Amino acid sequence: MKAVLSAVALAVAGLFMGMVGLVAVRGAGALTWSYLFGLPARSGLEGGILPALVNTAWLVGGSLTVALPIGVGTAVYLREYAAPGPLVQSMRTLIGALAGVPSIIFGLFGYGLFVDRLGWGWSLASGMATLALMLLPTIIQTAEEALAAVPAELREGAAALGAANLQVLRRVVLPVAAPGIATGAILAMGRAFGESAAVLLTAGGDLVMPRSPLSPGRPLAVHLYLMVSERLSDERAYATALVLVLVTLAVNLAAHLTLARRRHGR
Repeated sequence: MKAVLSAVALAVAGLFMGMVGLVAVRGAGALTWSYLFGLPARSGLEGGILPALVNTAWLVGGSLTVALPIGVGTAVYLREYAAPGPLVQSMRTLIGALAGVPSIIFGLFGYGLFVDRLGWGWSLASGMATLALMLLPTIIQTAEEALAAVPAELREGAAALGAANLQVLRRVVLPVAAPGIATGAILAMGRAFGESAAVLLTAGGDLVMPRSPLSPGRPLAVHLYLMVSERLSDERAYATALVLVLVTLAVNLAAHLTLARRRHGR
């Protein structure tokens, strides 16, 4: 059994390395400073992808800014304050079901609510709000698991010293659960980086520098999708994919290093 599991693990690692290697080999030739930080021309056939990078930062940062406090707050309520019962169990079931809903459904909902009903139009604000809805189930589930993993002895010890419930939550529970909550945020960030369908329906596909949250914008994932689907340039498409891979790896590496230092008290 150990040999079989080892073989499966090596096969998965090999597939991952092969995928990253293919993207790196096919896209490295077009990945230059002018490509990264230049302005596009001819719908992305020439020039750089700076607007796509800026739009990606807007969408990922904005959606996390909205989703993280709401998600953590919901998890705190479900784990720390809500009385067990059918209502709470139904809420957890619904959150789990939402985590598996296809992103195109979120995109259609975001288009109907934010783009059409609220009048935000195809804009970064519509994309950020839609992405925030998509990220909420992941953040809520991981944050609730992190809170559940906090030893009961810590809560009881703080309460025995006279700390109120809110003080126990702020001074003991949340700091101990912070690495798990941060892991959920990293997972959500990875999904936000790679999302294309929902963003295309809400943020639009204009490859321009945003002037405000109400400006339309094309992030990296949508730019990659359009480059491939319209057969504009395979080399530049692979270069965009390589940028996505490198950014995602860099964010995960930085987050893991931060969490490691936090665990060791540095």
